Amino acid sequence: KEEKGKFVTNGNEKPQVVAQTVMLPLSKIETNHGQIEGLPKNPRVLRDAQVERLKKSILDNPEMLTLRELLVYPHDGKYVVIGGNMRLRVLQDLGEKTVPCKIIPEDTSVDNLRAYTIKDNTSGGEWDWDDLANGWDEEELEAFGLDLPDGWGEEEEEQDREGLEGDDRQKGREIPEVEAMLDEAM
Repeated sequence: KEEKGKFVTNGNEKPQVVAQTVMLPLSKIETNHGQIEGLPKNPRVLRDAQVERLKKSILDNPEMLTLRELLVYPHDGKYVVIGGNMRLRVLQDLGEKTVPCKIIPEDTSVDNLRAYTIKDNTSGGEWDWDDLANGWDEEELEAFGLDLPDGWGEEEEEQDREGLEGDDRQKGREIPEVEAMLDEAM
């Protein structure tokens, strides 16, 4: 009995191969820039220092690429990276011609592609918070395990509290409540 996308276990069965690593030409792979309907562009920020660390890691242990392949989804004759955009950039920088990939089945729902995009990236790197805020749902991000910064999704507080502008307090202007307390203390 074959069940796609689910683990089937029974103590007497041999391990079942669900997905294999395939080598794809780099020319057939593209980053996610929002070309799949319902899947916002990749919200990750690639910093030069992180790219250099990953480049060193790949050069030190290239076999890791077959253990942690790019996750790609077939779309319009190409493959869109769902997980592994930084690895793709490093491999391009290194001049590789083919890359190890796991191909996500075409019948995978957009909801699952969204989940894979975030879940594959929750362990490292930096987020483009503007891209996340403009293309992703807060509850969805939290469900995927992303730690959102304090105040995420809340409207900005009014700067004018009790009739005083924030910088009025900093300039040492008199605040009646404080003045009354000081008078009582003396």
